[in-house]
This record gives sequence, structure tokens and C-alpha cells, in this order.
Amino acid sequence: MVPFRQFLLKIHSRCNLACDYCYVYEGADQSWRGRPRRMELATVRRTARRIDEHAAEHGLDEVSVVLHGGEPLLVGAAHLDALLGELAAVRPRVRFTVQTNGLRLLDEPALLDVLHRHRVAVGVSLDGTPAGHDRHRRLPSGAGSWARTAEAVRLLGSGRHRELFAGLLCVVDLASDPVATYEALLEFAPPRLDLLLPHATWREPPPGAPPRTVPHAPPSGTEPAPYGEWLIAAFDRWYGAPRRETGVRLFEELAVLLLGGRAASEAVGLAPVDLVVVETDGTIEQADSLKVAYDGAPGTGLDVWRHGFVRAGAHPAFRARQRGLAGLGPVCAGCPLARVCGGGLYAHRYAEGGFGQPSVYCADLDRLIRHIAGRLRAGVAELAESPGQAARVAESAGAGSEGSGRRGVPRLTRPGHARPPSG
Repeated sequence: MVPFRQFLLKIHSRCNLACDYCYVYEGADQSWRGRPRRMELATVRRTARRIDEHAAEHGLDEVSVVLHGGEPLLVGAAHLDALLGELAAVRPRVRFTVQTNGLRLLDEPALLDVLHRHRVAVGVSLDGTPAGHDRHRRLPSGAGSWARTAEAVRLLGSGRHRELFAGLLCVVDLASDPVATYEALLEFAPPRLDLLLPHATWREPPPGAPPRTVPHAPPSGTEPAPYGEWLIAAFDRWYGAPRRETGVRLFEELAVLLLGGRAASEAVGLAPVDLVVVETDGTIEQADSLKVAYDGAPGTGLDVWRHGFVRAGAHPAFRARQRGLAGLGPVCAGCPLARVCGGGLYAHRYAEGGFGQPSVYCADLDRLIRHIAGRLRAGVAELAESPGQAARVAESAGAGSEGSGRRGVPRLTRPGHARPPSG
């Protein structure tokens, strides 16, 4: 069994925005309707005890706790302070992160004092330009939320608050220009960016993309791949900058995988899942992205009141996502890029019959990965041609290619494991 190292706590089940792509409120699973609005301290204490037990059983000296929602900061400063105090009392060291839309930082400044006190890293959701952001991320009144979100991000990035700023999360939108989106995010000087594909399945395909059918073979390279092309344009702008401007998690992790390393994301690569979700009522669930698949998809039938996380780790649903290459369907298992894309995000593989298909973004991931591989190979070749650089490049990067599959794999190989550059 792979132990859980990331515990995502749904500390508030409601939100102060009405985003039209939200998988919690717009997805197939509507279980939020029957759950408490916030996670009470008794549930927090029980969860902390289960984390403590799990860490002791597996010899973990550090775990990550992600505060999530809904909008997690709706719990208010006093309740947030109390729950963080409960979680910080466990024996392993805890790294805290919160993912927020940022608006509560403006409405209740005392939240910032709590976040400082408990050293909570803050990620903010912001979808690029004002027009791109407001197209989907609206207030309940219907008004756009970009102006207030931008104000919150500027506050978070200023003065002493800068140390809390973990980065920005942006959902890809084909209606937005990729370079303009990247540069709009860059104006906030984020330590790191995360570009996310909209949650979709073979039953509910990606917005704006041509009709898609489940493939019976790996991509040929001729399929429409609008999301791949969007990400390629953003990658080229990021990679081609004269200096490092920020980190982009997806691009960095794909580069690491192409170099023979391991990724820390469930979106790409074959690393076994080590994240578990606890809902506001103490229910133990799988990744909440599964809410887009079908009603009850993230469920396990377990909860922190009656079950420990070891029991959750033994659940077939978690074990299925810890099998690496053996856990992929036949199309993915026969693909030369399988160890890089890893079949894509698990939720995005869903079709009638389960999750044994490639991602609904299969062609897009294929296009992006091959482009990044080509850029890396060209960069290594350029370095190798410089006087005195060839030996160092050969030692650190191991330039080369492997012919595999119908088109081969434009891949750089390197023994051992690499970690993504720090943001």
C-alpha cells in the first residue's frame, strides 16, 4: 500500500462565486447539497487523529494538508485559526496550503493574520485576462469577479504577505488567447502557475472541441487537438523567454518525465496516488475531480468516525490508481508516451463502462508532449554544440531519442529521478 501524504480537507462546502465550469456544483455528483456547510471542530479533531495514526503507521515525518471547498475561507478567521491549531498538533510536520478565489481576503483581513500564524501557502484561482476570467468566474449576481480577485492577488503579493503567495491556478479556455492569458497572469509576478484542462469526460466532452470518440489506438498525430495547440502556444512563450519568469507546473512536470524523472502530479505520469479527501461531514473520498464522472464517483463508503486512512488506502478505488502502467487500459499501455502522460487525469478517462480509456484529452496531451520533447532535444543539441558544453550536457541530460511505436518517442532520457524546478 502507498501511504497517503496529502490530505485535502473540504472545510466549507459552499462558495461565494458561481463559476459555470465548477465540478463541485455543476458536475454529475451533487452530494454537496446534503453536506454541512462547514467542517466543525469535532470533525477536524477526528480527522487530525486519523492523520496522526496514519503517519505513525507508515513512519511519515511530514504530510501536506490542503484546505479546500467550495470556498474554504468562508469559514471565517476564528474558525480557521481553531481548525489549523487542531491540525498542527499532530506529530508529523504539516505543510498547509489553501486554494481560494481570494475574495474573502478583502472582506475579512484578519484571515491574513491567521494564514501568517500557521504559515499557510495560498493559491488563488485567476483565469488570465479580465474578459477571460469574467466569462466563467462570476459573482452570484452575474457580475464578473476579475477586479476583486485581482485586488486580492495584489494584496497577497505585496509586502509581508508575499511570503504566503504560492501561485495562481488558471483553467484553460479556448476562447482566450494563450499568450495573452499567460502574460496577464505574469503581471501578478506569481511564484508559480498551474494551467488546468477543463474537467471533461468522454460522456461530457471538453468545451469548444470537435466531437470525440473513444480511440482504439494511440494518436496518429492527425487528430484535432485544440487544447494541445493552446498549451503549445503558452509553452513556447514561457520556454522562449530570455529569463525565467515563473514556473508552470504542467510544463515542468512533463519536462521532468521526458528526462526520465518522476512527476508529483496526478494529472501526468504514473506516480501512485497519495491524496485523500475528507468532506465537511468526515466522509472519506477519492479526488473530487471525479465528481464530473457520475453521481457517487468519488465515494468510498468510509468516514473518519469509523475508519482509518489505512482502510481507505486498501479500498479498490485507490488501489486501482496506484498500479502504474498496469493500471492503464490497453490503448494507453500500448502507447509510447504512456510513462509520460500516464493516461491523463483519472477523471478525464471516464466513459460508459469505467475508466479504462485514455484521457478525453489524449490527442491534446500527445501533441503537447511531443512538442515539448522536440524543444528540449533542440535545446540540448544547441548546448552540446557550444565549446566545452558537450561533456556536461551528456552527463546531466543524456541527449538521445528512442524509436518506439508507430512514430517513435522524441524523448530525452536520464538515469535516476529528477524533481521539478522549484517555483
